[in-house]
Amino acid sequence: MATEQELSDFLKSVDKRAFKRTMYHVRNEESALDIVQDSMLKLAEHYGDKPVGELPMLFQRILTNSTLDWFRRQKTRNALFSNLGDFESSHDDGGDFDLLEVHTGAPEGEAVQSAEDAVRRRQILQRIETEIQALPARQREAFLMRYWEEMDVAETAAAMGCSEGSVKTHCFRAVQTLSRALKAKGIAL
Repeated sequence: MATEQELSDFLKSVDKRAFKRTMYHVRNEESALDIVQDSMLKLAEHYGDKPVGELPMLFQRILTNSTLDWFRRQKTRNALFSNLGDFESSHDDGGDFDLLEVHTGAPEGEAVQSAEDAVRRRQILQRIETEIQALPARQREAFLMRYWEEMDVAETAAAMGCSEGSVKTHCFRAVQTLSRALKAKGIAL
């Protein structure tokens, strides 16, 4: 059974990878942080008494299910309500919305890229994300765990509930498919 310190160490070791993974899926920092924190709480609350070796697989399942739950809630919310909060003031003073406040310049010390470079970069990233989303589910899952979350083959196999050989096959096929698709669109990485 995992001690409190072992559970704490495990959660510290996975927090950044879990946040990056969730951020990739939901594309919202606050929501990603909430999902990861909720997943960590669920793991500690319901599975804190499990052996340390089982924690990675359990956490990955909880995180995946929490992310899917978030998407279900968003779908329901969007079907029922229009989100007009994006056009309201971000301050509690009740002031009017100011578009210029939203589009402030980069903080001092940060390099400012041209609008053309920013658009080109965003378009390339969107094409890559589209191609990743087009992968078969198991290939996409293996690819994201191995290369986005930087999990090793054994961790990925445990989280996916398959053999290490299957993980390697899924990753190889995903890389080959992405390489062909991106090369066909003129994107060389």
